Amino acid sequence: MSDDLRPDFYTFPPILKACVDFVDGKKVHCCVFKMGFEHDVFVAASLINLYSRFGVLDVAYKVFVDMPVRDVGSWNAMISGFFQNGDAAGALGVLNRMKGEGVKMDTVTVSSILPVCAQSVDIVNGVLIHLYVLKHGLDTDVFVSNALINMYSKFGRLWDAQRVFDHMEVRDLVSWNSIIAAYEQNNDPNTALRFFKGMLLVGIQPDLLTVVSLTSIFGQLSDQRVSRSIHGFVMRRQWIEKDVVIGNALVNMYAKLGDMSCAHTVFDQLPSKDAISWNTLITGYTQNGLASEAIDAYNMMEECINIIPNQGTWVSIIPAYSHVGALQQGMKIHGRLIKNSLYLDVFVATCLIDMYGKCGKLEDAMSLFYEIPRETSVPWNAVISSLGVHGHGEEALQLFKDMLAEDVEADHITFVSLLSACSHSGLVDEGQKCFDIMQKEYGIEPSLKHYGCMVDLLGRAGYLKKAYDLVRNMPVQPDASIWGALLSACRIHGNAELGTLASERILEVDSENVGYYVLLSNIYANTGKWEGVVKVRSLARDRGLRKTPGWSSVVAGSKVEVFYTGNQTHPKYAEIYRELRVLSAKMKNLGYVPDYSFVLQDVEEDEKEQILNSHSERLAIAFGIICTPPRSPIRIFKNLRICGDCHNATKYISRITEREIIVRDSNRFHHFKDGICSCGDYW
Repeated sequence: MSDDLRPDFYTFPPILKACVDFVDGKKVHCCVFKMGFEHDVFVAASLINLYSRFGVLDVAYKVFVDMPVRDVGSWNAMISGFFQNGDAAGALGVLNRMKGEGVKMDTVTVSSILPVCAQSVDIVNGVLIHLYVLKHGLDTDVFVSNALINMYSKFGRLWDAQRVFDHMEVRDLVSWNSIIAAYEQNNDPNTALRFFKGMLLVGIQPDLLTVVSLTSIFGQLSDQRVSRSIHGFVMRRQWIEKDVVIGNALVNMYAKLGDMSCAHTVFDQLPSKDAISWNTLITGYTQNGLASEAIDAYNMMEECINIIPNQGTWVSIIPAYSHVGALQQGMKIHGRLIKNSLYLDVFVATCLIDMYGKCGKLEDAMSLFYEIPRETSVPWNAVISSLGVHGHGEEALQLFKDMLAEDVEADHITFVSLLSACSHSGLVDEGQKCFDIMQKEYGIEPSLKHYGCMVDLLGRAGYLKKAYDLVRNMPVQPDASIWGALLSACRIHGNAELGTLASERILEVDSENVGYYVLLSNIYANTGKWEGVVKVRSLARDRGLRKTPGWSSVVAGSKVEVFYTGNQTHPKYAEIYRELRVLSAKMKNLGYVPDYSFVLQDVEEDEKEQILNSHSERLAIAFGIICTPPRSPIRIFKNLRICGDCHNATKYISRITEREIIVRDSNRFHHFKDGICSCGDYW
């Protein structure tokens, strides 16, 4: 390097910005130090940006602290560095120090710090910065306004976001994308669509980010036709080849539409896949009730050496394990998460709590709950729900009191979990109090889920008239789930008249759900009205509907065995039925009498007993007895509600075999031990 061609302080900033290798960046830093430019504000700010880009925040902060003079650009660089590396507290700390030294924020500072407020859930600082913006006339800057819209949308304050948008004198594409995304991400697709149409009217053409929002909008609106048009729009512009984000958005769109075939097709066509691609596919399968397919997708993801599972992966796959009761696989994931402390992440931990609860390991769910941060309602809701499905309504109510004592704000999901827990335990008065408190003290308007829980609570307890009156007086239109809860209660208490009325209302709003036909058919069968049974079954058959087959699964060793009602094809078929005959004889000696009211067919009594013995849960229990060590627990997962006779029989079997038999049916858990069930015969 000749003396007349020496670099100066103008030379280093673009060189540092161009460094794509950390080692090269450090070499340039050495040159800066040797030539005495390390205290130049422009060079120092460039060094801060360099080290922040490579995640070396300690060195970036040392450069910042060692600066004898700092301009606003230096402060902005350090704030941005902390934010880019996910350290919101560090960014806010620099901002406070900046204020303390009397340095005024400029538009870049504001645009950098507002996303930090959103990330740290600090609405107070966000509003104060907005006031500063208005006071100093920075609101005319389009970047500042866009950052304000994004911040308010993250807090769900759509009115504030729209007010900022409405007062903008100049709006660019980012402004429109921001307001569209604000409504889309806060589940208001109709308003988001209105802004998209407004954007087109003023002549601004959509870009890739606009289309990402549109895929979610039309997914939420369940608009199959327009969704396919969006897909065609993307394909014509070859955006999938340019950016994996748009491909992921299309997979997510089809998953929201419930079309997992198209979602998987788009996924397969992606030229490159990242962790988000896999997470989106796994989540789609899980949310559409295809847990086995979700697990298969996760196993394929694990085979990709360049894909590293992240928080989104665990939040996607753990619910799938919960759904199928795959406790061993879920525990393996938990062990893996302990190594990197990710199990302390509130969302991951909540999924683990839910998994242990749904797999019958309530003690493990509670133990984990007390290990993790509990500042938000999310983990509380999960553990209250778990207590509820295990029939521990009193404990769920006590935990709610503990939650309030720790100043954790209850939300609408908290009350769904509480009301459900009260329903499973027959706590009618307590449930009514929770329903009243929710409205009067928390100002939460009951949703269809809350009303559904109340109808179930009253109906299950036998207060059918009160349940029906509640449905009739609802301020919102009852949907199929509300009428279904009433119909189910009529099935339990044998009220054919009200059951027929409820079924008529159901078929007006959801005529394609075969489960409701089955419920009504069962009501008629229980009261001996076989002509009604024939009529309902014919109606379902004429509409091409087929009854969901009853199945039960049991874990033996590392293998899950699935049994369907009447299954005679299993390799151990002969041993299973031999064991059932032996158990039946022992049960009768102890006083068991078969309850033929649960045989919903007009056949002779000897056939009825054979039908009861071939129910899927009994086959699974018999298999568990002959294939697992004596006195070890047996865990059964059933897709339908356990019938009353099987419930009674399982109590006897638990006493005869001296085993704990844990059954998770479609409603709740039953822990059978020493001839007693944890539900107290109330389910």
